[in-house]
Amino acid sequence: MQQFILNLSCPDRAGIVAAVSQVLARADMNIAESHQFGDSTQQAAGLFFMRIALDVPPKIDIAAFQRLFAPIAKQYDMAWQVYDAAMRPRVLVMVSKFDHCLQDLIYRTRLGSLKMDIAGVISNHTLAQKTAEQAGLAFHHWAGTKPDTEDKLAALMARENVELVILARYMQILSPTFTDALAGRIINIHHSFLPSFKGADPYSRAYERGVKMIGATAHFVTPDLDEGPIITQGVEDARHDMRVSDLIELGRDVERRTLAHATRLYLQRRILLNGKKTVIFE
Repeated sequence: MQQFILNLSCPDRAGIVAAVSQVLARADMNIAESHQFGDSTQQAAGLFFMRIALDVPPKIDIAAFQRLFAPIAKQYDMAWQVYDAAMRPRVLVMVSKFDHCLQDLIYRTRLGSLKMDIAGVISNHTLAQKTAEQAGLAFHHWAGTKPDTEDKLAALMARENVELVILARYMQILSPTFTDALAGRIINIHHSFLPSFKGADPYSRAYERGVKMIGATAHFVTPDLDEGPIITQGVEDARHDMRVSDLIELGRDVERRTLAHATRLYLQRRILLNGKKTVIFE
C-alpha cells in the first residue's frame, strides 16, 4: 500500500466527515490518521479543516485520486490538496551571514529527520559557501538588486522543480509581488524577545533590559514584514547571569529547533492556512 495525505477546508456543515469517509471506503482506501477542526469564530466564518493520512491501493495514483475526489470536493465547496507521502519536496535555502540554521537543516536532512531534498543554497554573502559546498550543495551568491535576485530565484525554482523556500536567517526583504505569488511556500525564522526589540543589535538591548525569555517564531512570509501566519514558536528561559554572547547562543539554538519543527510540519503536510492564522494538525 502507498500513503497519500489529503488536506481540505470548506464551509462547515453536517455530514462532511461521513461523506468523505464513504468516498474513500468505496475506493478501498484505509484511513490511517485523521484530524479535523471546525473554526466557528466570526473571522473564519465557520470553516472546517481536515487532514487525513490514507493507505491507498497501488492501482490508484494521484491523478486517479483527484478524479475520484473531485465530485465531493465540488459538492462541499472544498479547497483541497492531495500529496504522495513518499515524495520528498525539493527546497531552496536562503541565508545571509549567519549559517547556524542552514547547518542544522543540512544535518537533519542528511539524517533523514527532514524528508526533503535541498536543491541549493542562495546567499547575498559568501560566508555560507563553504558550508554548502562541503555538503555537496550548489551555492548561489546573488548580491544584485531585489528584482534581479527574485528573477533568478523564480527561474531556479522552475528549473529545479522547487516547492518550498526556507529563509534561514536571510536578512533581505522579498517584494510583495514575489511573496504573493508563493503564498504558503516561503518559511521564515526570526528571533523573539519579551519585551520585543527590533532594529540593530537586539541582543545587547535585550541584555540591558534583563530579559528572562528568548524565543523564535517560524512563519509563512507575506508582504507584511514578519507578520505572516505563524507556524510554530519556541522559547527558552534566560538567566540573570548570562552575557550577551550567551543570549546570542541561546537565541541561535531556539531558532534552529523552531525552524526545523516548522519545516517538518510543512513536509508532513500538517499545516493548513486559515486566513492570517494556521491550523496545525500534529
